[in-house]
Amino acid sequence: MNTADFSLRHIGPREEDQKQMLQKVGVDSMEQLLHETIPDGIRLKSELDLDEPMSEQEYLLHIYNLSKKNKVFKTYIGLGYHPTIMPAVIQRNILENPGWYTAYTPYQAEIAQGRLEALLNFQTMVTELTGMEIANASLLDESTAVAEAMSLLFSVRERDQKKAGINKFFVSENILPQTLSLLQTRSAPIGIELVIGKEEDFDFTEDFFGAILQYPGKHGQITDIKSFIEKANSSRIKVAVAADIMSLVKLEAPGKFGADVVVGTTQRFGIPMGYGGPHAAYFATKEAYKRDIPGRIIGVTKDANGNRALRMALQTREQHIKRDKATSNICTAQVLLAVMAGMYTVYHGPKGLEFIANNIHNKAVTVSNAIQDLGFEQTNSSFFDTLHFKADVNAIKAEAESKKMNFHYPNAHEVVLSINEPTTLEELNKIVAIFAKSIKKEATKIGKLSDENAIDSPLRRQSTFLQEPVFNSHHSETELMRYIKQLERKDLALNHSMISLGSCTMKLNAASEMLPLSWFKWGKIHPFAPIEQTKGYQTVLKELEDQLTEITGFAGTSLQPNSGAQGEFAGLMVIRAYHESRDEKHRNICIIPSSAHGTNPASAVMAGMKVVVTKSTEEGNIDVDDLREKAELHKDNLAALMVTYPSTHGVYEASIKDITQIIHDNGGQVYMDGANMNAQVGLTNPGNIGADVCHLNLHKTFAIPHGGGGPGVGPICVAKQLVPFLPGNPLVKTGGKQAITAISAAPFGSSLACLISYGYIKMLGASGLKRSTEVAILNANYIKKRLEGSYETLYSGELGRAAHEMIIDCRPFKVNGVEVVDIAKRLMDYGFHAPTVSFPVAGTMMIEPTESESKQEMDRFCDAMISIRHEIDSVSKDDNNNMLKNAPHTMSMITDDEWLLPYTRQQAAFPLDYVRDNKFWPSVRRVDDAYGDRNLICTCAPIEAYMEA
Repeated sequence: MNTADFSLRHIGPREEDQKQMLQKVGVDSMEQLLHETIPDGIRLKSELDLDEPMSEQEYLLHIYNLSKKNKVFKTYIGLGYHPTIMPAVIQRNILENPGWYTAYTPYQAEIAQGRLEALLNFQTMVTELTGMEIANASLLDESTAVAEAMSLLFSVRERDQKKAGINKFFVSENILPQTLSLLQTRSAPIGIELVIGKEEDFDFTEDFFGAILQYPGKHGQITDIKSFIEKANSSRIKVAVAADIMSLVKLEAPGKFGADVVVGTTQRFGIPMGYGGPHAAYFATKEAYKRDIPGRIIGVTKDANGNRALRMALQTREQHIKRDKATSNICTAQVLLAVMAGMYTVYHGPKGLEFIANNIHNKAVTVSNAIQDLGFEQTNSSFFDTLHFKADVNAIKAEAESKKMNFHYPNAHEVVLSINEPTTLEELNKIVAIFAKSIKKEATKIGKLSDENAIDSPLRRQSTFLQEPVFNSHHSETELMRYIKQLERKDLALNHSMISLGSCTMKLNAASEMLPLSWFKWGKIHPFAPIEQTKGYQTVLKELEDQLTEITGFAGTSLQPNSGAQGEFAGLMVIRAYHESRDEKHRNICIIPSSAHGTNPASAVMAGMKVVVTKSTEEGNIDVDDLREKAELHKDNLAALMVTYPSTHGVYEASIKDITQIIHDNGGQVYMDGANMNAQVGLTNPGNIGADVCHLNLHKTFAIPHGGGGPGVGPICVAKQLVPFLPGNPLVKTGGKQAITAISAAPFGSSLACLISYGYIKMLGASGLKRSTEVAILNANYIKKRLEGSYETLYSGELGRAAHEMIIDCRPFKVNGVEVVDIAKRLMDYGFHAPTVSFPVAGTMMIEPTESESKQEMDRFCDAMISIRHEIDSVSKDDNNNMLKNAPHTMSMITDDEWLLPYTRQQAAFPLDYVRDNKFWPSVRRVDDAYGDRNLICTCAPIEAYMEA
């Protein structure tokens, strides 16, 4: 075996295994399988033009050398991003731990209790610091969270406001510039008019439905949000506040003043800047708006024994239920980062946070006084950490950069600097010396920090926070390490067994791809640092764009969208801009097949389009005749088709080129959802099938780990005519010549996470990428063949083959009283996470093994599924006391003194021999979702409050 060949480490089945699997599937070669699976007309005629693959050692040396091209200056730029101190115990035990970063979204609550508890901690932290009643389990970044707040306030307008068409939204001029750009992107398509102005000049007229304030403002001034909110409330104007979470330790919570929504980022809680992300945003609001909150909420419920359990609450809001009625398309959160920020809070506790916030504030006051003593004017009368000076930028900037320091320069006569957690006394003296030298004065050395309070007294925090035991118990490294491990043991992740989720591609996240994420020369770069300081990042990001452009067969790529759903929205907004540039603004019809993922119609509505749904055939394919009829009917207004390929049903539809041609013939553009790109790379591509734009889920096809439900990255790749409209950023030049406004806060989205996909492509190369796709298809067809006779595959290609995933039908088992959810829960007893349940067809399972799983692991999974089928055959509709209905079985059940069930403990807990070698115990019995939704508790409430509910 060539030990330097990364593809042999990434791909699970050995060469001999692949031969056996091909034989089982009934073909003589991989090429025969591909011929029977993929239509010949869409196969690539040449290999991908990519660099030769690197070994893992070569890649690590390469990425290390590139990191040295980044200049790590001391950063005081602010604008929502700050240098932080990540506790080493969190770095080692969460960020670098596959038990945390390879877990999936906690849809199967019984085997995700650890992650759910960590997220409940996060929600509690957010509600208490903001003073709000309810918070979600994170969003993508601060700017997108503000946009979601605007959308929520628009959605919850009072009836007479909706009837009167009230659509004005006030935006304080103190808002972060990247947030304003994103508000412009999100407001126009849904008919919201932004009015930007000074808070003190706002006249609170009844033609406004809402307002957004920045707290503190972009240049650090803390304005009187208390008075503003009081006036707004009396005028029926709802107010959102974008708040710096560290400042809320010292500032009174906006919820105490009557704010309707409070949003922001938790990046300051120990998360590296990473040139823009990933970071966990937060979103908190009033309980009255709980049905309109974007994203996910973790709530308390009970299990089958009546014991406390956690799960994702209010799931009926999710896009796959509401579809084009959804108010948001946020299907990904930033779970891994939210867990880390929550653990930062657990580790430090309220007293630790007060120490950190006081220290930051004291340093800011001290340096402000020292610079004012030199004769400079500091314009902020009330501030937390950010200082706004009138000064000659040219003189200060040159000196600052010579001392390897970055400040923010809004114009030629203003300098803004934001003090942060790692700032030292020595650095404060260097800052003062820079200002002194610019006016040829001597600086007086700072010897100690001031204890003055520069926050206006009405806005100082009076309310207590974080009094719950979890925030006051784990302050030594030993205690936190054990607490993290205790939670980790409750979660099933890829480091235990295969997670065969269809549409979600839970593949290997190789350690060599992950290592650079902990390197400071990648982590400590501010997203708005001068471009000449970021040459390492620029090289990686440009090459990754070029790699993705080549793989997709397109002409250009934007890495800015920081989730798949954001990629969908970005792709549609680019199409919208293209039509507008051709004086065809009226094109607003988006055709979407009935089988599409629920984010598709939600994205289309957010982009200002009207959804027209087309039928599917009995075989699960797009009904081409129906599509043609609707395309021709709407040809004058047709904007786009949204299509997933291979289809959501796991089939390469032979008519795909006819479908894309129909859309083009009728004036539309084709958006291809890249969710199933793992079945295309190296064999076909979106450009080849006639698409014009696609988004890619880097957290699926290109190996960024799911992290328990985020981070995700959703770049868009576009054809030549759409390149000019790729999204820009107000602070860093990026995007096309006619760039649309921002899609996410940072110019290149979650740049730190992009290192993973860059490494994945670098080490696999064209040959390894193609082989990965081939083996993904082989693995799926192998499982399909092994389950034949036990489960019916719902859809297949014309020659009976699956793509990289397939759907098995569990509806026939209703005659035995068994639902698909019973099979999902029973799989836990066998040590497996369930495949995707009831999507895209209710009562089914969608299975995707990926190329990373070995034949041995797939055989264990198939053995488990076949064993469960035998169990199904042994039960009846009238029998509710059986292994499937009682699953999962906990250690507490199995070790209880009493056992009154009509089957043995061994059958319950160790149904097959392999389970004994590596038993995973669910920590709770089956959870009661309905009870939790009726009694909504979304914080670490004391047990008494839970019992009263």
